[in-house]
Amino acid sequence: MSREQRKLDHIKYALKLGDGPQTSGLEHVHFVHNCLPELNPQDIDLSSRFGGILLLSPFLVNAVTGGAEAVTEVNRRLAQAAKKAGAALAVGSQYGAVKRQTNYYSYEVVREEYPDGVIFANTSALATPEEALEAVKMLDADALQIHLNPAQELIMPEGDREFKGLFANMQRILDKCCVPVIVKETGCGMAARQVKQLLKAGFTCFDVGGAGGTNFPAIEAARYGGTMLLNSWGLNTAQTLIETGGVCGEDGYIAATGGVRTGLDAAKCLALGADLTGMAGNVLEAAVNDGADAAAELITRAEDELRMLMLLTGSPDIRSMRKKPLYFTGPLLDFMQCRGWDAVELARSRR
Repeated sequence: MSREQRKLDHIKYALKLGDGPQTSGLEHVHFVHNCLPELNPQDIDLSSRFGGILLLSPFLVNAVTGGAEAVTEVNRRLAQAAKKAGAALAVGSQYGAVKRQTNYYSYEVVREEYPDGVIFANTSALATPEEALEAVKMLDADALQIHLNPAQELIMPEGDREFKGLFANMQRILDKCCVPVIVKETGCGMAARQVKQLLKAGFTCFDVGGAGGTNFPAIEAARYGGTMLLNSWGLNTAQTLIETGGVCGEDGYIAATGGVRTGLDAAKCLALGADLTGMAGNVLEAAVNDGADAAAELITRAEDELRMLMLLTGSPDIRSMRKKPLYFTGPLLDFMQCRGWDAVELARSRR
């Protein structure tokens, strides 16, 4: 099967399958209401910083597609939506396009539509430093995502089977790259040990890509009628934020992605240490079915919801969300206890 057909299949099955079967886990994160917020709606500041990049909104339209002529219009609509909403935008993997020197316009259209926007390029951890720089140049990108997707690759019959040496190659890309480099998971999350390893090597930006949203192992299984063994594999978004936030502290930047669908989801992610929250599947569905305006409306609605949650927690800005009281229930609380994260101490420290 051609790479172009695979790109079309990814959109088809992403829309058909939706989220899951895991949830994001964010339903087990809860705020403590503040009845005296001492704020007015106009006092709320949604701006954030990610890897030194100033963002007017903490929302990202995350990596979805590219690399086939037939998806050019999809990327055009996503760029138009991001522009209308003032959100950042990431493209799907450019690795194949750069490798084959083809279908560049399916990506370049996003910069054409969003000339002043914050745009992230995207490549594989297999890319050479030169190929990574070509991906950045293609979009005049503000940052580069290096995606890690071993579970997806293993499900694909034509997927990569070479995973040894990727860490060293990523370091070579980091050394050569002229923009911030974001290490990105694609739906299975990141654990504390690997984040520590990456921080020690000089990486500071992470897109945690937790389970609970668009599920690429499930998409690949549906495409081929293959095993569903890995459909529920990985750390969900709440779990991976506990892990990542627990080791990053002030040393790194976190983009929370994976089943983020509302302003409430985004607020919980920001409270758990994220600087940026990404949406993909629901924005893609709106863009494909109803157009760019509908997709933009979905993002702006989430921004309005986030403002409400910030007011109700007494949070004038994004960074202050990290200090607001939280408590944890259900499977997430069990996970924290098993992994040695002190949920009670975390809750008490925010009183």
